[in-house]
Amino acid sequence: MPERLHLTRRSLVRALLLAGGTTPALMSVLRSPRAMSRKPIAPGVQEFNGDFRLNNSPARRGQIVNPGDIAATGPGASAIIIIGQHVFMLRENTTIEFFPVYFEKDGMVSGMLKVMTGAMLSVFGKTGKTTIATPAALIGIRGTGCYVESRPERTYACVCYGRADLASAPTGCLLETVTTTRHDQPRFIYPPGTPTPITPAPVIDHGDAELRLLEALVYRTPPFDAGGEPGDDRY
Repeated sequence: MPERLHLTRRSLVRALLLAGGTTPALMSVLRSPRAMSRKPIAPGVQEFNGDFRLNNSPARRGQIVNPGDIAATGPGASAIIIIGQHVFMLRENTTIEFFPVYFEKDGMVSGMLKVMTGAMLSVFGKTGKTTIATPAALIGIRGTGCYVESRPERTYACVCYGRADLASAPTGCLLETVTTTRHDQPRFIYPPGTPTPITPAPVIDHGDAELRLLEALVYRTPPFDAGGEPGDDRY
């Protein structure tokens, strides 16, 4: 069972899935991503609610997010952004610097993504490579879904599917490599000086419906649905 569920998570997903305030083009993708897959991916800010800012200015739907931009959500706010073939869902009170150092090849943006505070659910294309950095952790991922929460006392990381290297940010030491299929190995990662730097964790504040939504925006489905119709939602 999940540890908790943000009201902002529930409200944003409901708005997107039920078309409350969502553009018809976005809803057509969500209903049938395979049928829409020949259309170009629409980059930039897809949807948000509440106080959402880019580089400290109010954001706009459709606004392009460039490498080095800083996105921030206020209390009760949330947002969904596409960069390349990567999709990011920001929770409330979250500040992220997108790829301050990056390279781009064949439309794939790669590099380091800094989650300074708050929480983010994201899905990544298979041909790019990204490191998600928090004050406590480095999460090296490629072609995965991942949920991260950055708090002063610890980082939470769930590699929802795929493979990732989990390392200490202050020391750079590899702590564990996880390979998962469906929220199998969530972890808490702690700053240096704690008795155990990495421990198992429960599934927190994210689930299958959101992953399906984010993958659909870039015309993909999560690997746990690859065999056919989606199964029962988890968490």
